[in-house]
Amino acid sequence: MISSTDDVRRTVQVKPVVVVGRRECCMAHVARCLLLGQGANPAVLEVSDDADPAALVFALRPKDNSTKVATEVAFPVVFIGGRLLGGLDSLMAMHMAGELVPVLKQARALWL
Repeated sequence: MISSTDDVRRTVQVKPVVVVGRRECCMAHVARCLLLGQGANPAVLEVSDDADPAALVFALRPKDNSTKVATEVAFPVVFIGGRLLGGLDSLMAMHMAGELVPVLKQARALWL
């Protein structure tokens, strides 16, 4: 279980793919399985049940404010290449559109 947004920030900076979700969340498991199926090995971070996903995303936003911060965010939250991808819905939409593998390659999450 992670204790702070600093833990998430450090992990997002060093790992190409990170899934942040509540403990034993089935949706985080689905996101992890989808990423594993594409050949990526995501780091999975568990947060407490009272964690606020919008506050987490807001705390991890770029300092230059060049990226619009989503106000309606739900766990699990997926980061690829140090950038917020979004939730499971965004991950699934990218996968179905055939856009996920190129993003994973660009983030060096795949060895292809």
